[in-house]
Amino acid sequence: MRYFITGTAGFIGFHLARRLLQEGHQVTGYDGMTAYYNLRLKEARVAGLTQFPAFTGVTAMLEDRAVLEKAIEAAKPDVIIHLAAQAGVRYSLENPKAYLDSNLVGSWNIIDIARQIGIGHLMLASTSSIYGANPDVPFRELDRADEPMTFYAASKKGMELMAHSYAHLYKVPTTAFRFFTVYGPWGRPDMALFKFMKAMLAGDPIEIYGEGQMSRDFTYIDDLIESVIRLSGIAPSEDNRVAGVDTLSHNAPFRIVNIGGGEPVALMDFIETLEQVMGAPAKRTMLPMQKGDVPRTFASPDLLLGLTGQKPSTSLIDGVKATVEWYREHYRELEL
Repeated sequence: MRYFITGTAGFIGFHLARRLLQEGHQVTGYDGMTAYYNLRLKEARVAGLTQFPAFTGVTAMLEDRAVLEKAIEAAKPDVIIHLAAQAGVRYSLENPKAYLDSNLVGSWNIIDIARQIGIGHLMLASTSSIYGANPDVPFRELDRADEPMTFYAASKKGMELMAHSYAHLYKVPTTAFRFFTVYGPWGRPDMALFKFMKAMLAGDPIEIYGEGQMSRDFTYIDDLIESVIRLSGIAPSEDNRVAGVDTLSHNAPFRIVNIGGGEPVALMDFIETLEQVMGAPAKRTMLPMQKGDVPRTFASPDLLLGLTGQKPSTSLIDGVKATVEWYREHYRELEL
């Protein structure tokens, strides 16, 4: 099959593109290579993809409609998977316009071009941040999610709503999947696990926000990729409605799916697991919760299970071990 994937220089996009290429598919990757974090890491990911003859890379911004349109038309994709975004909850407090440009304007460009070419399946990366401080757990896709705590979450919710309107008006089969705290090798340096590893190797204290009272539904990258690939073959339709838990719209071929294991881990348990793997205790600096943070994330995996027969299941200890091994091997050469 032919896939068009945005964000292939990013953490998730790299892993997804590499897996599809390994399976013999054609992939066109599109990425703006912004300097939000270390470009050397992004360049190393792209170098890993260009080793595959079936990979075509395009460097440009999502907001550049003409270049994006030309790239998608040349790729002739069966599936578009839109992963590129301005990420990071905290950075949205500093530079909200970056989220407006990428997550709303750029996403609308993707959605509109998908309509224009009559794509077989449009897939959009959303976020568990949309649930905000929802007191009801686990977070179910049918829950109201109308009180975003950050502009990042608001921009992703806006993307979902735009996509639903296009699915209704133009019958574009669309799946929006909400990620839950993805981690693993090749991850972003601004992720908590990478900040912790860097500080521990340097002998510096780690900063623990929320006085350590938070919890997260951690998702290992390989599990996430497996879920996305399985979902890519399940374009929303009444033929695959899952009774009782489905978000499949009654007005459009549109569905929202959580990708999370449904097993949240307390932050202090996560840190103790990291200490066990690193073989040394961490110096700890306890800090209050940051603005925009939520106390917990907790996915209901019922819809994902009903659609794919699979949910994230890699144990925390195994996932952290794999990430630490990768980091120790690469952090100097990539200047992480």
